[in-house]
Amino acid sequence: MLIFFLVVFAVYFAINGYVFLRGWQALAPGSQLRTWYAAAFLFVTLSFVIGRVLENYWLSPVSDFFVWTGSLWLAALVYFLLACVVIDLARLVLLFLPVSLPVFRDPEHARRLMLFAAIGVVGIVVAAGYWNARSPRVHRFTVNIPKPTDGTHSLRIVMASDIHLGTIIGRERLSSLVEKINELRPDLVLFAGDVVDEDLGPVVRENLGETLLTIRARKGIYGITGNHEYIGGAEKACAYLEAHGIRMLRDTVVELEGGILLAGREDRSSTQFGGKRRKPLDELLAGVDPHKPLIMMDHQPFHLEEAASHGVDLQLSGHTHHGQLWPFNYITRAVYELSWGYLQKGTTHFYVSSGFGTWGPPVRTGNRPEIVEITMTFDQPR
Repeated sequence: MLIFFLVVFAVYFAINGYVFLRGWQALAPGSQLRTWYAAAFLFVTLSFVIGRVLENYWLSPVSDFFVWTGSLWLAALVYFLLACVVIDLARLVLLFLPVSLPVFRDPEHARRLMLFAAIGVVGIVVAAGYWNARSPRVHRFTVNIPKPTDGTHSLRIVMASDIHLGTIIGRERLSSLVEKINELRPDLVLFAGDVVDEDLGPVVRENLGETLLTIRARKGIYGITGNHEYIGGAEKACAYLEAHGIRMLRDTVVELEGGILLAGREDRSSTQFGGKRRKPLDELLAGVDPHKPLIMMDHQPFHLEEAASHGVDLQLSGHTHHGQLWPFNYITRAVYELSWGYLQKGTTHFYVSSGFGTWGPPVRTGNRPEIVEITMTFDQPR
């Protein structure tokens, strides 16, 4: 874990250094703006780190302020980095082209113009992404499972993943989620990991569990661990969620009314962050009746062929956020067979959600957040 965080911080500060240098060069030497620029840049760069540390030792409006400031800066940093790269590439191209643009005849003026243009464009992008992140949609689809049940003709599931409850996703956003879930009148509610955003402190302070207790589902409310539960301490997070109405399936299979089976896998990061081995799928599903419908939750959608070869009828996952910020969706598409949406392999149906909440920046520019409503129908015995 130490190595992981050292690498993350090294990359973070290297990117900040590059962006800072380009902004510094755009301001005239000796300008008073350079002093203000350096102070402001140092403040926003350190804000996220300061906020996360303060959450562990002094959870307060002060820690909230630093977390919010730093989180918004993470989104802005991505687009300032892109702007710097584009500008540097353009300058490189212009070195080899016999083009003389009027705007570049005064280099100092051109640099200042590009700086303020970048600030304006990035500000608009981050503001639009913030609004988008707070505007989830309901994504609906239907699957037929050619297996009989004990009298259950259909099952309405509402699934949400990657809520990331904490300082950024607090009572207001959670209340909105719960209200929408209850409006859909689900038979079953499933939370496919990362319900909690690492530190449980803000969740307890806001008493978010009280809101979770108002979810209504006739066949139950179930969840699984994600990597963020493990980063923040899976045992405490799971105990809190269990105490507030969510049954956590940790390498467990349960049978629902009608003979429908529901499996929940421990997150694959359990070894890395929790020192806990998760069960191989053949061990988890040993003894499971292959003639009964089987739904499985697995937070990170790796090795889909494994679920397909073990007779899983529907697998629900999250984790990817489908990149969350453009252009990271191209990276998640390259890493995962299914970064977002629906896929069928053999007789197994897969759905990977883009998630309800956000990690880090409270901003989405690559996709919409979502709540997923799945209608499952079953073949009936003749």
